Amino acid sequence: MAARRTAILTTSTVAGLVLLLGLKPHQTALPVIAGSGGSAAVAPPTSGSGASQSSPSSSAGESKSGSGSGSGGGAASTYTGAVEQTPYGPMQVAATFSHGKLTNVRALQTPNDSPHSQSLAAYAVPTLTQEALAAQSAQIQAVSGASYTSEGYRQSLQSALDKAGA
Repeated sequence: MAARRTAILTTSTVAGLVLLLGLKPHQTALPVIAGSGGSAAVAPPTSGSGASQSSPSSSAGESKSGSGSGSGGGAASTYTGAVEQTPYGPMQVAATFSHGKLTNVRALQTPNDSPHSQSLAAYAVPTLTQEALAAQSAQIQAVSGASYTSEGYRQSLQSALDKAGA
C-alpha cells in the first residue's frame, strides 16, 4: 500500500513539474507611449542621469506656467509637483487645469535606475494618469508591481494640486 502511494505521489510530482516547466512565461507588450498633443503619457527618461524631459520646474519643484487662476479661469494653468524620491529614482508630475478641471497630468521625471524601473514606469504612468484624470484628484489606486512609482506619482500630483488650490 505504501509503495503504491509513493509511486502515485512520485508520478504526480513529475507530471506537475513537466507541465510547470513546459509553460512559457507570459510576455506582456509594453504600451507604446507617444507624446502627441494633449497626450497625458510621457516616455520615461532614457539616460541614467535622473534628469528628464524639459520642465518648467525650479530646483524646489515649485512652478506655475500658463495663465488663469487654475481653479475657475478659462485659460489652462500648469502646476509642477514636488520631486518625490523613490527607491528607484525620482518621480515628478505636472498637472494642467482648464476651467477648474484637471485636464492633463504629465510625467516630468520617472524612476530610471534600471531598465526594469523604466519599463515599470512606462507601464504604470499612463494607468495612473488615466485614474487621476477620472478621479480629478490624487486619491488613486496604486498599480500592481509599481507601488513605489505609484506612491511617488500620487505624492507629486498631490503637491501640484495643493499649489493649484484644488
